[in-house]
Amino acid sequence: MRSSSENLSSGIGVFAAVVDAGTFAAAADSIGMSPPGVSRAIARLEKRLKIRLFNRTTRSVSLTEEGRRFYEQVMPHLRGIEEAAASATGGATTVRGKLRINLDPVSSRIILGTRLDAFMDAHPELELEFIARDQLGDLIVDGFDLALRFGEPRSSTLVARKLLDTPVVTVAAPSYLARRGRPTEPQELENGAHRCLEFRNPETGKPFPWEFHRKRKKLIVDTNGRLTVNDPSALINACLAGSGIAQMLLLGSEHLIQEGRLVQLFADWPDERFPLYAYHPSRHHTPAKTRVFLDFIIGLTSAG
Repeated sequence: MRSSSENLSSGIGVFAAVVDAGTFAAAADSIGMSPPGVSRAIARLEKRLKIRLFNRTTRSVSLTEEGRRFYEQVMPHLRGIEEAAASATGGATTVRGKLRINLDPVSSRIILGTRLDAFMDAHPELELEFIARDQLGDLIVDGFDLALRFGEPRSSTLVARKLLDTPVVTVAAPSYLARRGRPTEPQELENGAHRCLEFRNPETGKPFPWEFHRKRKKLIVDTNGRLTVNDPSALINACLAGSGIAQMLLLGSEHLIQEGRLVQLFADWPDERFPLYAYHPSRHHTPAKTRVFLDFIIGLTSAG
């Protein structure tokens, strides 16, 4: 006969599987149990804890507020136990499992590049799932291990960790400059003599303001662009096509400048920076798979 502590431990494992999988049926498939067995294990755990962990419908399950708090408290410890077990069996250096990551569109474009291939080769037992979203949402309810967002963090119960800063550059294609001339001062973008490509801020729904920083001096230029996009690839493609002048992150566009496909303007205003933050639910144990991925992201600014 199993002890109450064994029942609790197995119930927590089933609970974690349901949160990760999103449904009882998917959890059952992932851990080799029958769906009724999963349902009974969750019912026993709820009875033991004297709380309701999930809101159940015919199609899906979602965490209750009590379930969310329990998840935040117990999961760091469960992951720590899993890693300790891996270490004890000689697997301490192996990073394995699935890492589900919520990205904003800018992060998505920068990370999903050739450098990611080397990272995947280095960790063959790690599975990554990237979901690009404008809004951060609820990491726990939506089943994310981690989120990456450019911009200053908003007030949240999530842990926010700054990973890097990247310069903001103002650029144009040589074809655009040949046709319309090269501005020498940021203020020249205000008078309508130049076409400026705007990028929509997903948090506000409005275009990002055009800022120029030089030491302690800050200049904001009212560009009044006629073309606004919300996808960084669209911004880069429009700029490469000569459709206008754009502001974008140096990280992810530096090779275009080095190759001469884009020309950096206003090099005497070099000090605007844009931060990248990682968000995760717990302040406690950070799984090895999350740690190595964050190290990879930080390394993007130093990799060649």
